[in-house]
Amino acid sequence: MRRLALALLAVVGLLAVAGHLIAPHDPLAQAPELALRGPSWVHPFGTDYLGRDVLSRLVAGTGTTVVAAVESVGAGLLLGVLPGLASLWFGRGVEWLLLRGSDAVMTLPFIVFAVAVTGILGNGLTQAMLAIGVLFAPLFFRVTRAAGLALTRAQYVEAAELFGASRWRVLRTHVWGKVAPTVAVTAAQATGGALLAVSSLTFLGIGVQPPAPTWGGVLASDLGFLAQQPWAPVIPAALIALTVAALNTLADDRGLRAAR
Repeated sequence: MRRLALALLAVVGLLAVAGHLIAPHDPLAQAPELALRGPSWVHPFGTDYLGRDVLSRLVAGTGTTVVAAVESVGAGLLLGVLPGLASLWFGRGVEWLLLRGSDAVMTLPFIVFAVAVTGILGNGLTQAMLAIGVLFAPLFFRVTRAAGLALTRAQYVEAAELFGASRWRVLRTHVWGKVAPTVAVTAAQATGGALLAVSSLTFLGIGVQPPAPTWGGVLASDLGFLAQQPWAPVIPAALIALTVAALNTLADDRGLRAAR
């Protein structure tokens, strides 16, 4: 399963980097006379209500979808990992403030918060993903804190402190290497959640406006014509589901978890 998941993620990564170059048709080109056509050799996944090639739109939209998910996870890592480590080594006052801040952020609903942020900062995908990244921060904060908690009293850490090593040196040299594998597993799982969040937001038209292609946008465009193409939503939904499943499979891999 691990190899299959890695192969699928490699294909998704290739499409994210070069999807706009290898798409068989222009993802924005409209051909009303070909609207709502079924799968064929020319259009393997059929066409949408404007006659645009569905395969080309999915391929071209992979980059935007994946980059947005990575943006949100990156923001969550930055906002969660460093405070998680700081809560263990910078005193009870800092610890209390960071724990209370993490608890407060955890109460915010994903989609509603993202919609509110884009309403204030503008309807852009970067703004929406930064909002999702803020909501991922408590996850990374708690995972990092839990992984580092046992290390605060480790003998080699105490020895380094006794020999005059600074807190940042201890964190960088003796702690981060032990915490990083756990953070990597969490990041893989969070990326799957981020993909679902990106798809949900673009499905609602938040972050990326039509006609720009995204996985969620392609799914939304098909739902209005289920009577003519009842099978059409299955293709983008399956792409989203398979990618998320591959990320979760990789995160659950015994080898990756054993590295912790």
